[in-house]
Amino acid sequence: MSAFDSAKQWARKIKRDVVALWIAARDPRVPWYAKAAAGAVAAYALSPIDLIPDFIPIFGYLDDLLIVPVGIMLAVKLVPSDLMQEFHEEAARREKPVSKAGLVFMIALWALAALALAWLFWPKPT
Repeated sequence: MSAFDSAKQWARKIKRDVVALWIAARDPRVPWYAKAAAGAVAAYALSPIDLIPDFIPIFGYLDDLLIVPVGIMLAVKLVPSDLMQEFHEEAARREKPVSKAGLVFMIALWALAALALAWLFWPKPT
């Protein structure tokens, strides 16, 4: 198996895990703390807007390569393993959803950052 094939397989597993966490966040059998972690990771990973935009050199892909996989690993460990197996099987049958909550959160975060920068650099009357 080539490095490219193993990278493709890893990417498919990440996508399946994100969908499984999205399912876990909505399941009543999952403990609240696992739901919170799964929901946050799924919302961020499924959001069409990143925390750090991809066009920023090096740091743009940092969230895709580090933050999302670490969040997935943490959330998967919090969900009971028998339920996670069930969610993986269901995720394999489903299409990848889009997180509107993640989109709204990221837009709000960027808007707050823009307001903070405007307030910080706005000329002050002397």
